[in-house]
Amino acid sequence: MPLSVNPPLFIPFIVAGDPTPAVTIDLALALEEAGADILELGVPYSDPLADGPTIQRAAARALDGGMTLPKAIQLIGEMRKKGVNIPIILFTYYNPVLQLGEESFFALAQENGADGVLIPDLPFEESGPLRELSERFDIPLISLVAPTSKQRIERIASAAQGFLYCVSSLGVTGVRETLPETLGDFLREVKRHSRVPVAVGFGVSAPEQVAMLKEVCDGVVVGSALVQKVEQLAPRLQALDERGAAVAEFAAYARSLAAPLREPCSSR
Repeated sequence: MPLSVNPPLFIPFIVAGDPTPAVTIDLALALEEAGADILELGVPYSDPLADGPTIQRAAARALDGGMTLPKAIQLIGEMRKKGVNIPIILFTYYNPVLQLGEESFFALAQENGADGVLIPDLPFEESGPLRELSERFDIPLISLVAPTSKQRIERIASAAQGFLYCVSSLGVTGVRETLPETLGDFLREVKRHSRVPVAVGFGVSAPEQVAMLKEVCDGVVVGSALVQKVEQLAPRLQALDERGAAVAEFAAYARSLAAPLREPCSSR
């Protein structure tokens, strides 16, 4: 499998085509410059079971602009041509993959330089055929594990490829002021079984949270906070004479979220 990463991992999430495909490429370059280890590229979808209001609005903007699953995958190819070198993980849902055709999906992902696929509404127990395809195309199918997984944790962790994505809490994505008190115990339990880095997402939105989480896992996924920043900057990101400054402001915000991961850890 080609995806090999070393913790601590800063994994930002943005939506393909939000607010435009050209801006998405600029944001990806900015995130790499800001210290991203992996980019999670969300494919906009009209019925996203895991996405909260912030990412739903971003998906709607991207869909209104004509973004589709094939176009999102091809955007990775465009990012590679523009100089994005970090691994890129596609975050999508199963129905669009099924509609495109599972083998066609992986072939297009491979052709455009995708490094992994994450499908949050595909249960682990039903992922066998897609996992076999992912192995044939050398594109890891990233596994998710949630606090409710309990007795399934060991089984999911044993099959994990690339990194293991831990969902911090129940519900959909979104900025959260506080994370569950039991999150540390959950992450330590997952790490006990995992042979790959363990990253946590859903609700991670502040440097203080990142600093706390790096003590108990190998990385963080930051989605809604960054997508919210894109939403705030959208008018300037779409104005050619202001885009540079807006992208720089976005990069500075991303860098502030990644900074705690680069500081010495007290108890790892």
